[in-house]
Amino acid sequence: MKLLIASDLHGSASAVRSLAARVEAESPERIVLLGDLLYHGPRNDLPHDYAPKEVVPILNSWASRIVAVRGNCDAEVDQMVLDFPCRADYAMVEADGHVLYLTHGHVDGMTPDNPPALAPGSAFLSGHTHVKMLEERSGILFVNPGSTSIPKDGRASYAVYESGRFALKSLNGETLSEGGWAGSA
Repeated sequence: MKLLIASDLHGSASAVRSLAARVEAESPERIVLLGDLLYHGPRNDLPHDYAPKEVVPILNSWASRIVAVRGNCDAEVDQMVLDFPCRADYAMVEADGHVLYLTHGHVDGMTPDNPPALAPGSAFLSGHTHVKMLEERSGILFVNPGSTSIPKDGRASYAVYESGRFALKSLNGETLSEGGWAGSA
């Protein structure tokens, strides 16, 4: 199974158009969105090309392939314009025998520093910090794709999961880092 994973779009039309080009190039079976889709929130600067009304039709064109969770900047009213559910604090996806736990990362008990109980061979996917992460702790992979629109580590990014491995990639498709569970191919 191939998944494209993105977080913290924050309504940037240019970032989402770049992400759309990556969706086209990567051809994922599913698209995982880890929250903060349309709005920038009070703590963030206005993203470049902030235009949530332009982002909505792009996201809706992928509706049948999207699994999404709610971020701290997502509001109930967003569901009125989105053709896919984006209300849950977490979701779980099974991929190639691995459980992938999806959350934005802002709710206590659902953060990389305070995750729920997960079995080794699972992955904890979150956004929120706008900083890329791919590390293994006690047999669990912690993955943050970074932010497509307001990266706090200098480079807009997304992630790809395929056959038990993750790759963090820049919005031009360059692989920045990759890895999987210890002992996996």
